[in-house]
Amino acid sequence: MSVEDLLLKKKSGILDKWFNLILKSYPSEASRFFKKGMDKFSNPVSYQITLGITGIYGALSEGKNSEEIKPFLDEIIRIRAVQGLAPSEAVSFFTLLKGVVREELKKEGAKEAMPEDLLRFESKLDELTFMSFDVYMKFREKLFELKVNEVKNRVSGLLRMAGLARELDETTNFKERGGNDDVRGTSE
Repeated sequence: MSVEDLLLKKKSGILDKWFNLILKSYPSEASRFFKKGMDKFSNPVSYQITLGITGIYGALSEGKNSEEIKPFLDEIIRIRAVQGLAPSEAVSFFTLLKGVVREELKKEGAKEAMPEDLLRFESKLDELTFMSFDVYMKFREKLFELKVNEVKNRVSGLLRMAGLARELDETTNFKERGGNDDVRGTSE
């Protein structure tokens, strides 16, 4: 039995185990809440994780390439990036899937029958883990940019309220025209 055959045969059970293992990475209260329902509006985290892993799982069982799987990664990684998880925690869900698949292979008695197939499948999961890290970092950078822009806007607003914005604008315009704000000059 190939790994893809196993994925098709045991889809429901493997997805349930994988989802529950992902939820264990959250604090117990959050994990209990996420398990309560999969509604898009009342439980968006659970919904997005389910949507993402279902898409990833389907693509893996169909033998699709990594680029075709990337949109499903976004579903999960976007949430995990916002939640502030460490990068290793945010992308660890493929390691969890490896364990679930190995466990199911043992149950099927196919542990020794397909080492090359399992190696190929696990290499694919490793590739997806690295891709997930890239996606995670992209989202974290975007969040950082948003935070920096928000701070800039707040400071600018405070300066305007304090009447200091005119001085700041004049200094900025002077520099943009090629001026040097070093008042000491260059006498060397």
